[in-house]
Amino acid sequence: MISNAYTADIKHKEDELAIQYLPAVKAMAFRLKERLPSSIDFSDLAAIGTEELIKLARRYDESLNDSFWGYAKKRVYGAMLDYLRSLDILSRASRKLVKAIDYAVEEHMLTHDEEPTDAELSELLEESVEKVHDARIASSIYTVMPLHDQLQIGDEGAALVAVEKDQLIDVIKTVLSGYKEREQMIIQLYYFEELTLKEISSVLEITESRISQIHKSVIQKIKESIGA
Repeated sequence: MISNAYTADIKHKEDELAIQYLPAVKAMAFRLKERLPSSIDFSDLAAIGTEELIKLARRYDESLNDSFWGYAKKRVYGAMLDYLRSLDILSRASRKLVKAIDYAVEEHMLTHDEEPTDAELSELLEESVEKVHDARIASSIYTVMPLHDQLQIGDEGAALVAVEKDQLIDVIKTVLSGYKEREQMIIQLYYFEELTLKEISSVLEITESRISQIHKSVIQKIKESIGA
């Protein structure tokens, strides 16, 4: 009986610990959802984060980590990213089409102030609107992933296998140094401050389309620098 009561008390404390940080998990899911296409459901992200939070609370050892949220934050966010990876949406969209769309958008932006519509791209690339739409969703999901994930999009991603982490960081620093301060700020705000394209647009007073274009340009230059 004493053993059962002790076990129940421990479980109660673990559940209370998880409940305490549920608002933080929901806020994290909401911020991530803001950077994703409408096809991704906020409730799915929140559920994945909550499930991970409960698991972490049940194996948390306060003698090893004095801050539970400090211990759990990256792991909860990582679980949400793993969920997005599990959708494997890019495999259903042609990688070749994603690259063709990126190129077509870049060409279009040279003479226009906004990105082409799915219908315009469909006509230009002679693909169905549905395929273009799915490919653009796949591409936009990957923009919230760490740079290492994004660099592996496409067959040339295999070149990353031979690149050490420190080497990749040096390459990224070198590539960014070739951009103007405002363009470097875009990458800083997007990846480290986790602002949405809309928020960055408001801060820097440039269009979301232009921000997206700069982001893709940086990714491509990094790929080229590692021989991809």
